This record gives sequence, C-alpha cells and structure tokens, in this order.
Amino acid sequence: MAGHPVDVHVGMRVRQRRTLLGMSQEKLGEAVGLTFQQIQKYERGANRIGSSRLYEFSKVLDVPVSYFFDEMPVNVLVGRGGRGRGRKGGLGEEGTPFEDEKDPLAKRETLELVRAYYKIDEEKVRKRIFEMVKAVGAASKAHKLASGKKR
Repeated sequence: MAGHPVDVHVGMRVRQRRTLLGMSQEKLGEAVGLTFQQIQKYERGANRIGSSRLYEFSKVLDVPVSYFFDEMPVNVLVGRGGRGRGRKGGLGEEGTPFEDEKDPLAKRETLELVRAYYKIDEEKVRKRIFEMVKAVGAASKAHKLASGKKR
C-alpha cells in the first residue's frame, strides 16, 4: 500500500537520483546503514523518510535536501483535505499521485539515457548528440502534426 503522496514523491526522487548515479539499492543502504529492503520501502513511499535520514540521503546522493521535493505534482501540492491514508482524493488508480501523469523523467529509460549521455567525455560530441536528438524530436512532432491534419 502506498503511503502519503509526499512520501511517494520523495521516495521516487530518491530512486531517480540513485538510478541516475548508477547506484544499487544495496550500495545506498550500506552508505546509510539500511538494508536494501528498507530502501525499497522508502522508494515506494511505503515508509516515511525522517528529516535526519533525508539529510543522509542528500549527502550520499550529492544533492540538496530540497531536491527531493522538486517537481512535486500539483495534486500533491494542493493537498488532500484529510490526513487519512486510505482516501484517494484526486489520486490515480493505485492511490499514488503519479498514475495519471506519464512523466518521462520517472522512466528508467530516461535515467539510463542521461547517464549514458554524461559518460561521453568529449563536450563537442555530447553537444552534437544533444542537437541531433532535439532535431529528431522536432521532426517527429512535426510529422505527427502534419499526418493528423490530413485525416
């Protein structure tokens, strides 16, 4: 069962950053004195992360504590009216704030792409790949728009 939407979001941000760094749940757990099962529960939002633990995560994952609250979905920021965990109150099908949002930043594919991109040492090559991906994306969007108008 998923916890409070803020806990779910913070856990997702822990998972994103850990994955982006190429760190396993076991390695993160070792760094902060937890088992990988405890890390899993935090990442799912099943367990609430206390402030001192969040501070430890921020040091190990090399981000400010505020990172974990960045990009909070609107329905989490607005609140749920009550404090009960069982109510869905505007949440997605599974009771998390992310079911309705197909956030590409939350996908493993995106994180792996970013990690691979930053492994390219030559800045000029990296920049050309960046420009190429943007151009392909723009062309794909233009093609989709053009084919939609013909119908």
